[in-house]
Amino acid sequence: MKKVLLISFLVLALGMSMVSCRETADKAKDATEEAAQEAGDAMEEAADEMEEMGEGMKEAGEDAMDSMKEAGEEVENATKKAIDETKKAVEETKEAVKN
Repeated sequence: MKKVLLISFLVLALGMSMVSCRETADKAKDATEEAAQEAGDAMEEAADEMEEMGEGMKEAGEDAMDSMKEAGEEVENATKKAIDETKKAVEETKEAVKN
């Protein structure tokens, strides 16, 4: 009788430990899936933010190019004006020397 009780307790303990192991394995699997989902979501958010940042950098680069083009045109106009004024001053100097 003692052996039957002892075997029964051992079987019960073994059964409970197997159920416990199965529950632990299920919990670990669920936690792994949740962590993978969260990591995927975080990566997607990071990719979206990087895309937005890239678009912002592109716009900033385009604005800088436009500003440089305008500045170049202003320098060109100022240079032409300075050349014209220098020519005019040279002509006036020639006239003054002749007189």
